[in-house]
Amino acid sequence: MSAVMVDDHHHDGPDSGIKRWICTTNHKDIGTLYLWFAMIMFFLGGLMALVVRAELFQPGLQFVDPQFFNSMTTMHALLMIFGVVMPAFTGLANWLIPMMVGGTDMALPRLNNWSFWLLPFAFTMLLATLFVPGGAPAGGWTLYPPLTLQTGAALPLLIFAIHLMGMSSIMGAINVIATILNMRAPGMTLMKMPMFVWTWLITAYLLIAVMPVLAGGVTMLLTDKYFGTSFFNAAGGGDPVMFQHIFWFFGHPEVYILILPSFGVISMILPTFARKPLFGYNSMVYATASIAFLSFVVWAHHMFTVGMPLAAQLFFMLSTMLIAVPTGVKVFNWVATMWRGSMTFETPMLFAIGFIVLFTIGGFSGLMLAIVPADYQYHDTYFVVAHFHYVLVPGSIFAIMAAVYYWLPKWTGHLYNETLGKWHFWLSTIFVNLTFFPMHFTGLAGMPRRIPDYALQFTDYNMLASIGAFGFGLAQLLFLYIVVATVRGGERATDRVWDGADGLEWTLPSPPPYHTFTTPPQIR
Repeated sequence: MSAVMVDDHHHDGPDSGIKRWICTTNHKDIGTLYLWFAMIMFFLGGLMALVVRAELFQPGLQFVDPQFFNSMTTMHALLMIFGVVMPAFTGLANWLIPMMVGGTDMALPRLNNWSFWLLPFAFTMLLATLFVPGGAPAGGWTLYPPLTLQTGAALPLLIFAIHLMGMSSIMGAINVIATILNMRAPGMTLMKMPMFVWTWLITAYLLIAVMPVLAGGVTMLLTDKYFGTSFFNAAGGGDPVMFQHIFWFFGHPEVYILILPSFGVISMILPTFARKPLFGYNSMVYATASIAFLSFVVWAHHMFTVGMPLAAQLFFMLSTMLIAVPTGVKVFNWVATMWRGSMTFETPMLFAIGFIVLFTIGGFSGLMLAIVPADYQYHDTYFVVAHFHYVLVPGSIFAIMAAVYYWLPKWTGHLYNETLGKWHFWLSTIFVNLTFFPMHFTGLAGMPRRIPDYALQFTDYNMLASIGAFGFGLAQLLFLYIVVATVRGGERATDRVWDGADGLEWTLPSPPPYHTFTTPPQIR
């Protein structure tokens, strides 16, 4: 009897005021906190990118000194990766996974609260480095020694902030795995789970596997700087290339941590607006698992120019090309899902199609980078910048926006303004291409990345890229306006917001009650 008598009074409804948000263990509240945190970091990281693009509008040093310029590139990357994409997807996971699997909440609600509240402290510490002697970190987001070891007082703050972000990610991942494996509704086998749930389950295992590797690498940097070790110091018998191996063993799976949840989002949206089931569900699951497995054996393709033996170069070249196969399977399945469907083009569908087209361009330039002799030309040029921004901006950011437009009416109970949503999509798509497509050409012509000044022949393309960047930044103010306006009110949304939508979350009222499934639904 005593096992049933649980003190449940704090589960009746939300506290009022600020206490609701600080003490909450509700998955919807915590999901909302993550999403708003990601939005704030998106604009901060975007401002840093605009400092970079303003400086590069013309050759010569215009606005900032080279040290601050390098700090901006470094901080922009750290904020966008660890402060925008990862928290946004964790917010989506918090909101959606319990509703999709028919659970009451996340499996570990108090741990969930802690995983979020580590982040504001971590990023306050990271942003505080802008005000310490010696300035913010300026060694690139990859933190390569010996350059990063020349950082001033900011280094320990940076490394402690990374540790806090890593703790947050690992706890969030443990929570996701526990929720998905233990709290599914009766009858929901693994192969009946929505694709978003599958991609997050696999992403969570990746996070647990690689975040400690990053923690180890940056801790070795810390001991090299302050405790007299020589892990990466050649003068003491260490090797700076070892840091690259450690970093990229984390860094390449990290790229898939940033993109796999996007694949899940797109796999939910396309069937809804094509009005037919996802083509090849089983092959999608196996492809996702294959990508995750292969992500551990391709790390050194970031390091072809360090003087690796030929056998290693060949291995990493071929394994990198191999990872294109499961990714190609996914793209084929998405196109086949749309093929001969009764398609309509609401904003989520536009972002999903934009994702497929532009992500594929990023994938092709990735295959170019995988070819060792060609990579000697592309390495450390703007071609690489173009490649990974095509993967991460239309990849992760567009997928997050697609998800917000798709589920926002369900979350708020209000419909957003469809006309403004389409304006946001078209402005974002035009400007994202204007920003990053010219970078392919400057890179192929030999313009190095992470430089505040450049030769005259690169001027025109850099002007185009800077105009595109400012246009893209302004377009995101429209996104902020749409989200705030929808949260505050608007036309009432029905329970099944989209007529082709399928899944447990669409069986709930809009907005869903504070506690979703008190009795788990039966899956037929």
